[in-house]
Amino acid sequence: MPPGPGAEVLAHNVPRHCRLLGVSQNALRVVIAEDEALIRLDLKEMLEEEGYSVVAEAADGQAAVERVTSLRPDLAIFDVKMPVLDGISAAERIAAERIAPVVILTAFSQRELVERARDAGAMAYLVKPFTKADLVPAIEMAVSRFTEIKALDSEVNTLRERLEVRKLLDRAKGLLQSEHGMTEPQAFRWIQKTSMDRRLTMRKVAEAVIEGTMSTEASSGQGAGKGEKAADKAAEATPAE
Repeated sequence: MPPGPGAEVLAHNVPRHCRLLGVSQNALRVVIAEDEALIRLDLKEMLEEEGYSVVAEAADGQAAVERVTSLRPDLAIFDVKMPVLDGISAAERIAAERIAPVVILTAFSQRELVERARDAGAMAYLVKPFTKADLVPAIEMAVSRFTEIKALDSEVNTLRERLEVRKLLDRAKGLLQSEHGMTEPQAFRWIQKTSMDRRLTMRKVAEAVIEGTMSTEASSGQGAGKGEKAADKAAEATPAE
């Protein structure tokens, strides 16, 4: 597959050198759906060369949904233009059940397709033609975002609350990225770990990061500065979740 204009990941820029901490490529089971056989073969080869395991293939959206539903893979990659059921509609069904993160592939880069994919619950978006250098970071971002959503599902009960917490998390992750050189997946993992270590909700951790009352050393136990003391005080005042 010839090199292309690169990956477009929904709402976030992904560094090409990004590697998601704590996720083994060898462990990821993938279902791919693409109606063009040659593109599907190229995609499968790329994935297998990077250590992913392609557990099923499909040539239409309906078959893709059935494969993902029955196999419960770690990731699904769907082309937008497919017969029977298009990739975005298929992604919407998978996302609604929280089965697996979905990466959407398309030969078109219109803004409305990006928005449709995002609204359908796709975690990342790639414009064809693409290379492994584009594909791998998009996959890792999709897995990271899906993990974040699953974590929020267990912490927050209502859709409105989830949307509010997502906004706070995005702001906090942005600060961690700009001020401490973290990637987005690293920033989320830090927030999640701090939440568990300090017995705080992720919302409270995000708010503390935004307010500047929690240092990035708080969750590792290093240092005893103003940020960590503030985190300790917040933990003492907050019952375990």
